[in-house]
Amino acid sequence: MSTGSAGHVARPTSVPEPGTASGTRVRTFLRTADGVALDAVYEPGATAHGGVRGGAYEGVHEGSGDLVFVIAHGFTGDLDRPHVRRAARALAHHGAVVTFSFRGHGASGGRSTVGDREVLDLAAAVAWARGFGHARVVTVGFSMGGSVVLRHSALHGEDAARAEARTDAVVSVSAPARWYYRGTAPMRRLHWLVTRPEGRLLSRYGLHTRIHHRDWDPVPLSPVEAVPRIAPTPLLIVHGDRDGYFPLDHPRMLATAAGDHGELWLEPGMGHAENAAADELLHRIARWTLAQAG
Repeated sequence: MSTGSAGHVARPTSVPEPGTASGTRVRTFLRTADGVALDAVYEPGATAHGGVRGGAYEGVHEGSGDLVFVIAHGFTGDLDRPHVRRAARALAHHGAVVTFSFRGHGASGGRSTVGDREVLDLAAAVAWARGFGHARVVTVGFSMGGSVVLRHSALHGEDAARAEARTDAVVSVSAPARWYYRGTAPMRRLHWLVTRPEGRLLSRYGLHTRIHHRDWDPVPLSPVEAVPRIAPTPLLIVHGDRDGYFPLDHPRMLATAAGDHGELWLEPGMGHAENAAADELLHRIARWTLAQAG
């Protein structure tokens, strides 16, 4: 697998006129800089309609119409998975939301590179989100998506040529700090899926995730190497103390690398990624972004 350039991102034809926030749900296919088609959804959120129906937060919104969250799901997820939709509904109480399926996942084209070229997918989604007229864009990533939001922000930063894909705050949930980690049983199973032909076949038909057969070449910037390059963009690192994939040395490494510009939340009793992120935590994350992404 080769690491792609995080350069120009092609926009889909269905983007509203810049500067006009849409009040309508939009589903379309985006085109990444390397030509992959991504299934994506834009939802205006509570602030466009005066409240979101359903659940304990019915009719309640605390957000701002100028903010949009871009959700980066975990490996084997996609935008239609129930845990991704639940996260989107929670964040929609605080702003607009863009969800998309990474390459090789769901209805998107291409094959998964398990966190490498996925930075191009996120760049396309962020640029699309900005096209709806929102002044602030926040990326919220889970597991593999958590590593992607870190690398994406590090690669884009304040570069004027990449301003359309720049983010105003980054939230990384349940992310690894380093590549090739095999210290837990779930991660050993994941490596078998990715590296073995029979594992990739099982992933394709059993998990609906198509994985690229080539190794990384070159090896992409690791999450812990990316984190120092994110400053001064606000960064929140969230990890559960019962995460079965990545033990607590991973979030602590990321927080140490972030220094003063990063914040670490270690959540008691929380497991891994979207499935383990309670609604209360998602609302707390959203309020953090509203305070930080000024």
